[in-house]
Amino acid sequence: MQIKNVVIIGSGTMGCGIAAQLCNAKIPVTLLDLTTEISEKARERIHKSRPPLLIDKSKINNISIGNINDDFNIVSQADWIVEAVVERIDVKHSIYEKIFKERKHGAIVSSNTSSIPIKVLSEKLSEEEKKDFCITHFFNPVRYMDLLEIVKSPNNNIEKINSLKKFCEEDLGKGTIICSDTPGFLGNRIGVYAMQVAMTEAFKMKLSIEEADAVFGRPMGIPKTGVFGLYDLIGIDLMADVLKSFIKELPENDEFQIVAKEIPMVKKLIETGYTGRKGKGGFYRVNKIDNKKILEAINLETGEYSTSKKINLGIERIDINNLIKRDDKYGEYAWSVISKIIKYASSLVPGITDKFNDIDEAMRLGFNWTKGPFEMLNEIGVKSFFERIDKFENNNFLENLSKNKNENFYGERQKYTQMETLGKIKPKAIKLDKNNSAEIYRFNDFNIVEFTTKANALDYDSMDSLKNATDKPLIIINESMQFSAGVNLSYTMDFADKGDFKSIEKFVKYFQDTCKHLKYSKYPVVSAPSGLTLGGGFEVLVQSNFVASHTNIVVGLVETLVGLIPAGGGCKEMLWRWSKSEQAKKDPDYASLKVFDIIGYAKTATSPIEAEPLKYLKPEDKKIMSRNSLLSVSKEILSNNKNFTPSPECTFNLSGKVVREKMIKLLENLYNDKIILDHGMEVGKELAYVLSGGDTTIDKKLTEDDLFKLELNAFMKLIETQKTQERIKHTLATGKPLVN
Repeated sequence: MQIKNVVIIGSGTMGCGIAAQLCNAKIPVTLLDLTTEISEKARERIHKSRPPLLIDKSKINNISIGNINDDFNIVSQADWIVEAVVERIDVKHSIYEKIFKERKHGAIVSSNTSSIPIKVLSEKLSEEEKKDFCITHFFNPVRYMDLLEIVKSPNNNIEKINSLKKFCEEDLGKGTIICSDTPGFLGNRIGVYAMQVAMTEAFKMKLSIEEADAVFGRPMGIPKTGVFGLYDLIGIDLMADVLKSFIKELPENDEFQIVAKEIPMVKKLIETGYTGRKGKGGFYRVNKIDNKKILEAINLETGEYSTSKKINLGIERIDINNLIKRDDKYGEYAWSVISKIIKYASSLVPGITDKFNDIDEAMRLGFNWTKGPFEMLNEIGVKSFFERIDKFENNNFLENLSKNKNENFYGERQKYTQMETLGKIKPKAIKLDKNNSAEIYRFNDFNIVEFTTKANALDYDSMDSLKNATDKPLIIINESMQFSAGVNLSYTMDFADKGDFKSIEKFVKYFQDTCKHLKYSKYPVVSAPSGLTLGGGFEVLVQSNFVASHTNIVVGLVETLVGLIPAGGGCKEMLWRWSKSEQAKKDPDYASLKVFDIIGYAKTATSPIEAEPLKYLKPEDKKIMSRNSLLSVSKEILSNNKNFTPSPECTFNLSGKVVREKMIKLLENLYNDKIILDHGMEVGKELAYVLSGGDTTIDKKLTEDDLFKLELNAFMKLIETQKTQERIKHTLATGKPLVN
């Protein structure tokens, strides 16, 4: 069946998120609540949300609103009705009674519950009604979290469930996994267990919360919040309620019962209002000392707070094996946590799913883990794992694996989808080249480059891979959350701290040469961004021949925030794009002034729709809801451009001093209004010099290489200043810009 109209009942956080995603997919959606005023306020929240739930905020009125008393008849027009009301079974049963009286025959009805079993939700439904009822468990925030769990029952019409899965995957862009009706389903069952193990083991081993978060974080391929930071983010009181639900639903002999026991310190934090970020603080809190905000961490033994300490494990990339083999408390903690997660996850196969692969995908899509528990086992190696693991009685999966010792047990990834994803095709690569920053996958008729650094920050090795991969049509695409957060500032500052500015200049020049090489390569280059596409990451994208962009991107040139200017061709390419506008044909200074405004303010776009007016993306660039389809769309672009020839090189006519004086006047106004300070003025002047064309006049033609030289010279002047170095160091330490 086709889904052309949806009604959502309940306009809380999840109802709003689902409505917004349907709006993003251009599906007519109506949001109902107790009163129309409540629904109207919900629509306002969607419009003002940060990060934005809507790809295009101008489409907010495509979400219709109403109330369940006066407007419930709209349910009869819906192909899919989603219940997202409070987690009270009596309220839900009452809503279902109304829905099934009103819905048209065959319409799908689902609940967004995260904890109530489908057998309980549907206990008052007829056998016929149960065929069309399921759980659709979206993760929050709906736009950004890829996982959607569809929980089916034995009563379901499986064709209809598969039809819903296809719609959610292709139209809503969700990684959709069908799972059985078990407590916590897939993601939360493993994810919450993992959090509890990480916490209880930290208490047991007397680690500080900073130490535990440093291990149970990036080195494991888990988001940097760690466990205690994540507890604060979710809400300590909410997590306590989640655990109570698991304790109630799971059998007494389930391993989860052990780690779910109430911890006295957690109880005390909740009782005193320390419920996490939404309260006075939690395991971490922000305190003011001498008018300065200081991050403090709680001592797990004494309950006292002190200044939080940064823990450096000396690990730059995910490396499970080296982490668990460390001969220190961090290695011991890592092994204890990882081994317990693997044991628990494997004990649930085939109970919660007969595809262990789906557990890994649920952790990747719903918790942003880089590797799921079975991938961790695969990386550790079967032999190594069983040499170290303790008892695993009644765990059929591990018992079978211990007997057959199959090191290649894992098989194919991402079985939940029929789409041809990067994760699926990488094992089929004919030849594999790699360095410290990127990997090249070679196929019969095209190449792929995947960046592999933290946040996919770019350095010399990244550029090497891009340059070396242009002997065939090329797709630049990543499995990780970000396309690229830009040039690796730590890499740059290592040279600056040594006073080795020649090496920085050499790197920037190589970056420029590589981007120009991509742009004018013999074969087409496609960039397929998702997530952060900033600074140098954007410069790679903008000098690719084609773009297939996921709708969840954050794109822009943000170098001025760290006291620099774009120097990999970003200024040049933005000037060229704006010089083609109708306004620029009438006013020779229009493009320079427009780009000065965009780059000077470090403007970013949070979707392709926002990116187009800034000319970060072009109308012809592909905009894609489903991240899983980025590869197939990119391949289609290559297939359609077999007779590709690169565009002629750009030339520029810029007015030099004439337009630069206009820019300086703008900077002086900002300086006088104290919007920028001394160094902001200097950065602005260097940007103005580049975008005005330097010492040129309107009748003189400038080449791309001329613009590259201007970018490089300005970049080097700024990186050598103390104030730019202070900005960079402050951003690296805090993640926030410094105004100086």
